[in-house]
Amino acid sequence: MRDASFIPDAGASRLNETHDPALRSFVASANRPEADFPIQNLPLAVFRPRRQGGDFRVGVGIGDLILDIGAMADCLAAECGPAVQACRGASMKALMELGPAHWASLRLGLSRLLREESPFRREAEQHLHTIADAEFLLPLKIGNFSDYLASMHHISKVIRVKRPDHPELPQSFVWSPIAYHSRASTVRTSGYGFARPRGQAGRFEHDRPLTDPTRMLDYEVELGIYVGTSNAHGEPLGVDAADAAIFGYSALNDWTARDMQGWESQPLGPFQSKSFTTTVSPWVVTAEALEPYRVAMSRPQGQPMPPACLDSGQNRERGMPDVRMEVLLLTERLVEAGEGPVLLGASRLTDAYWTPGQMVAHHTLNGCVLESGDLIGTGTISGPGDEACGCMFELTRGGRQPFALPNGEARAFVQDGDTVIVRAHCQKPGWPRLGFGEAVATVLPARPEA
Repeated sequence: MRDASFIPDAGASRLNETHDPALRSFVASANRPEADFPIQNLPLAVFRPRRQGGDFRVGVGIGDLILDIGAMADCLAAECGPAVQACRGASMKALMELGPAHWASLRLGLSRLLREESPFRREAEQHLHTIADAEFLLPLKIGNFSDYLASMHHISKVIRVKRPDHPELPQSFVWSPIAYHSRASTVRTSGYGFARPRGQAGRFEHDRPLTDPTRMLDYEVELGIYVGTSNAHGEPLGVDAADAAIFGYSALNDWTARDMQGWESQPLGPFQSKSFTTTVSPWVVTAEALEPYRVAMSRPQGQPMPPACLDSGQNRERGMPDVRMEVLLLTERLVEAGEGPVLLGASRLTDAYWTPGQMVAHHTLNGCVLESGDLIGTGTISGPGDEACGCMFELTRGGRQPFALPNGEARAFVQDGDTVIVRAHCQKPGWPRLGFGEAVATVLPARPEA
């Protein structure tokens, strides 16, 4: 086993043998340079083989396969026992509740089990299933879902469209992360269709408000943060403890009806413009897997450092993982022509104004309880340039400048029949690519008015 040959650089004390970029798996597809799920990743998902049926359970992705963790108890060290047992159910919640020591033990055990020289290769191969032939559920029944506004580039671009003569940022954004509480009940895992939402958007007929389908349906490219461990009621988490409470991350699309949002957000905030659906990838990439890809926190020139309750030397140094996000559009005409999806934007989490640890910490600042399995969205991840727009409102300047697709189609906002794909990965020289899977959903026509 390669448990001593990998020596992290000085100061990289959080790296361990599971991060060794030289590790290879006996699963050949995991060793390809373009693989999303190399042995250094080991993302988790709740699955079952489509053809076999049976109960859903927690598995680990390796190359183009997924391993049934619960079936491997005899091949893993004794300290992995509680985590293996937790993976036999159709939810990651029990695993999350065990805490970071058990998460780390399971990752180490799975890494050793799936390596090229594993003595348990034959046993593991009996419980490997093809990802393409698997069905997936949400990682768990999400208890609470909050969504942040963490990107200065996003809010700046939106404000420049809405009020170009007054592009100043809200003072509150500079000093504290801004969020709202959304609907956990309509978070769905990748690969479904949903009806275009109806609602009020400020359109009237005969002095009566219309309740008609949104005309400004938009996507928002985000990263989902899964809270692993809970805090006690009335006991806020410091930013370092908050960062340590994060179990993992997932690609997320926070669908938004912009016209409904503009109508209902004064004076209270978004409601039906956001609550109709949110798409997440079924895969959760653990926080530990992302340790090699973290970069120091930075702020745009002239911006103040965060207040003491959201600051620490460790948070400044460790910052956040450098996750690269992409959003693609697949129209019905593209499908009919046998063409692939079109890239609409590419951005990076490191362009965010607030780190994930700061978002989690701020959520608890007033004593609010975060529970194992709560989901937090980063908010739209956008960069400074036009190629780094995290939503169509930015890309098309509020719909005024439609985006031209290579096949001659144009989009001001998302249309019926369109499929939006949000995906993410980490990559840097000398280290393998780590993928997060995809968050995919298709827009269907609005249902008839009741």
